[in-house]
Amino acid sequence: MKRVSKTSVFPAGKSEVFSRLQKLKTLQYVAYPYATFAPVDGDNDMKWEAGRTLAFRFRLFGLIPFGIHEIKVIRFGLEEGIFTLERNRHVPVWNHEIILEELPDGNCRYTDIVDIDAGRKTFFVCLWAKLFYAHRQRKWVRMLGGAGENRR
Repeated sequence: MKRVSKTSVFPAGKSEVFSRLQKLKTLQYVAYPYATFAPVDGDNDMKWEAGRTLAFRFRLFGLIPFGIHEIKVIRFGLEEGIFTLERNRHVPVWNHEIILEELPDGNCRYTDIVDIDAGRKTFFVCLWAKLFYAHRQRKWVRMLGGAGENRR
């Protein structure tokens, strides 16, 4: 198992960032074009909440079918943070934690931490994940309307 971590400062408060995390359109925007997620059940208004397991048709770079990606939501709250157990047939372990920290200046420190196990493919999946999370956080900053300060 390998860990990938990326932290940035977003030009918005913790509550606003959390509010946007609750929307599937946010995931779809920040992931594109590295990945696309389409709900298997077609529910584009689905809720992220603890105890739910969500299934998405996952495409790598929006083109390459990568099977069904399952996301089991363990925690999803403003104060307790977000933690999911994710998997697909190519990557059986993709455990993702999002940490949101309110900063004194009203901005939010946002951290993605992902533990990945894809067998012999783990090294390559981790390389992709590093690029993916750097891309996602740049898109977050753009969406929130600021230049942002990147960390780590």
